[in-house]
Amino acid sequence: MDITAQNTFTPAVFIQAGDEFDISISGTFVATVFVQRSKDGTTWADVDSYTAPAEKTGRAGSGWYFRAGVKTGGFTSGTVKVDLYA
Repeated sequence: MDITAQNTFTPAVFIQAGDEFDISISGTFVATVFVQRSKDGTTWADVDSYTAPAEKTGRAGSGWYFRAGVKTGGFTSGTVKVDLYA
């Protein structure tokens, strides 16, 4: 998914307890990308943030929804390419 504005997130992905997920952040951008998680898919909490391209693997300790994106006030310029894989 290409992000070119603030307050833009990937669709939420549900990760089962103990399962891994991968996140890919690439592009040329000035922004802060947050990885967030939620039990209900509505109330989100930040679990990590990135200001440069990154490739990461995470693990869900219990069942969680995860998403990644740029919050309000966190985007300056460019295009952030964000992919979240279950």
